[in-house]
Formats: sequence, C-alpha cells, structure tokens
Amino acid sequence: MATRNSTVRRIRWGRVIGATLMALLCFVIIYQLWMFCQVVWYAYRDPGSSSIMRQELSRLRETNPHAELQYEWTPYDKISSSLKRAVIASEDAKFTEHDGVEWDAIRKAWEYNQHQAEEGRSKMRGGSTITQQLAKNLFLSGSRSYARKGQELVLTYMIEHVMPKQRILELYLNVAEWGEGVFGAEAAARHYYKAHANGLSASQAARLAAMLPNPRYYDKHRNTRYLNSRTATLTRRMRQVDIP
Repeated sequence: MATRNSTVRRIRWGRVIGATLMALLCFVIIYQLWMFCQVVWYAYRDPGSSSIMRQELSRLRETNPHAELQYEWTPYDKISSSLKRAVIASEDAKFTEHDGVEWDAIRKAWEYNQHQAEEGRSKMRGGSTITQQLAKNLFLSGSRSYARKGQELVLTYMIEHVMPKQRILELYLNVAEWGEGVFGAEAAARHYYKAHANGLSASQAARLAAMLPNPRYYDKHRNTRYLNSRTATLTRRMRQVDIP
C-alpha cells in the first residue's frame, strides 16, 4: 500500500510539474506574439515614446516632479543625411549588409570586456548593431542580464524580418538618447546647436554620433579630447558610408 501511495504521489507531482512547464511555455509564446504585434505596429506607426524614454522620465521626476523630456518625432527625409552617415559609421558600419546581429562583433566585444575585467578596468565595449539598440531602446531597458539580452536578440530578428532598413534607421534616430532627457535627432540638434535635424553640418553630425555611446556624460563634458578625436575620425569615415 505504501509503495502504491508513493507511486501515486510521484504521478501527481509529475502532472503538476508538466502542467507548470506547459503554462510557462504558453506564456512565453503569447508574450512573444504580443511583442511581434508591437513590432508590426511600429513598422507603420510612429512611437510617441519608448521604453528607455519612459524610464528616464520616471528617473528625472524623482527629483523634479515637473520634468519633461526633449523629444519631437522627425520623418526620415527631414533628418540630415550627414547624421545618418555619421551614426552608421559610428555605431554599425555594416548596417545595410547584416541581418540584425553581428556575431563576430559580439564575440570580440565579449573578449575585450573579459580582458578589461581581468585587468580591473571599468571601460567596456558593446557589440550591438543599430537594430539591437533599437530593440533595447524601444521595447526593453538598459539593464544587463542574459534574459534581457536574449529577448533583445529575438526582437532584433523580428524587426529585421518586418521592417526595411530605412524604417529601422528612422526609428533609431528618433528614439536614441542624446543627453539627459534628450531623445531623437530633432531634440539633439536643437539642444546642442539650436538647429533642426535637417540642417546639421557634417562636423555637427559627426559630433552627435560620437556622443551616442555615453550621451549623458558628453552632454556635460562637450569638449573632451576623446570626443574631438572621435568626431574627426567620423567626419572622414562618414563620406564612405551608404545609407538606406
């Protein structure tokens, strides 16, 4: 009798575990379908904000309840071609060629970061493409975890499957962070140069692109040696860049 009861309990637990795993699987599938629907929506509709923008607004309002973001949607053809070229040269030189993920760049970034950690250095390198950055900025967060990175990769392939490169770049240029509370090309042009996004010169565009890896820092430190050097490098490189 004891053996029979033990067997029954194992069967019950097996069913509970199986049902739990099935429920989790259904949840994951439904969540990914929901995310795919959002990707399709943004393929045709302009976002009023992004996940990163909402998080930044919440952070700013912790100290200033009346804080607002600097943000204004600008169509692709109203953004300077120089800025498009500079951003691609800076962030993703093979943007028009790859399918969303540059695995070799990710490997090199991981090896570099491992070496930096072993040497006790804090400076890290990213291997994300423009599409990956868009996935993070539009849908996710700036947190670092394997789960978040995995979801970023899934969204990246969804975006590349649904959207043409021009739309991807248009979205990225409109939701990228360019300073504390400053988002998008139009707000960046006004914030730094009192100009519109379609009126940026080559050198101005290169400097904005150079700020992208650490925009809040460069918003407060606008004339560092590195920023000047990086701007000069991008000014030369951007002439060879093709844009969608």
